[in-house]
Amino acid sequence: MELHLQPLAPACVVSGEPFVEGARVACFLVRTTTTEVVRYDLLDAQSGNFSPEGFVVCRWVHVFKPRKLGENADRELKLTAENLFGTLADPLTEPTPESTRLLQFLALMLERKRILRPKGRSADRERNVYEHTKTKLLYEVPLGELTPEFFVAVQEQLSVLVGSPKPKSDSGGEAGPRQAAGRTADQTTPTTADIF
Repeated sequence: MELHLQPLAPACVVSGEPFVEGARVACFLVRTTTTEVVRYDLLDAQSGNFSPEGFVVCRWVHVFKPRKLGENADRELKLTAENLFGTLADPLTEPTPESTRLLQFLALMLERKRILRPKGRSADRERNVYEHTKTKLLYEVPLGELTPEFFVAVQEQLSVLVGSPKPKSDSGGEAGPRQAAGRTADQTTPTTADIF
């Protein structure tokens, strides 16, 4: 799963005020009416004045740190499952129900791809601890029940982010793979099998 997005903006999209070190910045991933995924960055205090056109897929808040001199901003343009996980799991990022659900799913997916290694539970037993295999960094992910409702909600978030697959043409006769899985050809919400 890859998306190409803008890097963190230097100023609030609502007020135009430049971000300063230590400012609380709210970041929104929005699927616009033209089906483009856009990142909006604004001062958290301006969140009440912000209503993007489209569907808000995910929102998180973090403390602004200016880029270091010589840091490659282009590296931030590519949003992968791995660095979205790192952003959402950052202790400075304030969780929302949407970001927590996406974080839990990304942890599951990255564990399956052997990018994360489970290391047990936190001391308070309320979070799973994962180790990133390359960097050896430890991440804590809130526990959650992996119910059918959880996966339906994640599917909706991911279909907004990566788009829905195009329906396969029905050649008549036998049911296609989507129909065999209990879905008709006109149902385009991806399953977790489609995403992996």
